[in-house]
Amino acid sequence: MKAKKVSFCGLLTALAIVLSLAERLFPLDAVVPVPGVKLGLANVVTLFALTRLSVRDAFFILVCRVTISSVLMGSVTAFLFSLLGGLLSLVAMYLLLRLEGRFCSLLGVSVAGAAAHNIGQVLAAIFWMQTAAVAAYLPFLLVMSVPLGLVTGLTCSVVLAHMKKIEFHV
Repeated sequence: MKAKKVSFCGLLTALAIVLSLAERLFPLDAVVPVPGVKLGLANVVTLFALTRLSVRDAFFILVCRVTISSVLMGSVTAFLFSLLGGLLSLVAMYLLLRLEGRFCSLLGVSVAGAAAHNIGQVLAAIFWMQTAAVAAYLPFLLVMSVPLGLVTGLTCSVVLAHMKKIEFHV
């Protein structure tokens, strides 16, 4: 059973990396007037892992994805921004998933995760640039968290529904 879980986590990590790479091919800057905004497709994998695996597994998938993606196509700053945003998002989604149904739906969890990710990235920018002035960019990012978080949440919902149909278990 442990080997199956490890291989499934590796598969999810690879999927998240591929989604990150694919996302870079289609920048939203041409459609959305907020620079640096990304769809966040790799976050579908994080949300899926939180719903189907443990928070520990989701954490390791996230850290591996961020590390490998940063080595392949990023820099130290990309690593810092992605890691802090991803970890804050993971914590927010984990806490809200424990309350799912009583407080919010999977879509709400996803939107909160997107918002937390943006907050984490702004905190990383404040740390890296040594100025709080970048916090002025946060309201624009938080507005974009809603539609992009909904896309992520809807995508994860569809995947989970299909997984139930085929009765897939890890």
